[in-house]
Amino acid sequence: MPGHWTPCNDAELTAGWRLWLELGSCTWPGPDWDGTPAEAVRGLEQLFETCNEILDAYRDSGGPDDAGIIGLVRSMFLAANWTLELWRDDTEPLDADRASLLHSDLASFADHAAAVRTLLATGGGWSSLPA
Repeated sequence: MPGHWTPCNDAELTAGWRLWLELGSCTWPGPDWDGTPAEAVRGLEQLFETCNEILDAYRDSGGPDDAGIIGLVRSMFLAANWTLELWRDDTEPLDADRASLLHSDLASFADHAAAVRTLLATGGGWSSLPA
């Protein structure tokens, strides 16, 4: 992941803003969580869909394929893919050991998402907004 990001045009700025907003709410299960790993990672599945939408909208607007936002969005796929593959079909209620493992996997993704959000906020000029 690069150490900085500066949008090259309005389309990239818009894509960065959308990604920043999405990353604020996708990591942890919501209050309606049923206690299964599959449901816990549902937000990551939704993030994959949103990331694809962000990339499609960015490309449809004529944004260049070598723009930094593309790498940042792709990094989200890489950061979440292992956790999704491991837990998405697991519908058994968690015991303490599996809960700890799931939490660790989600926390690793959350750390990556926080770093990307920081890059986006700094480069996009909205770092004064609360995380």
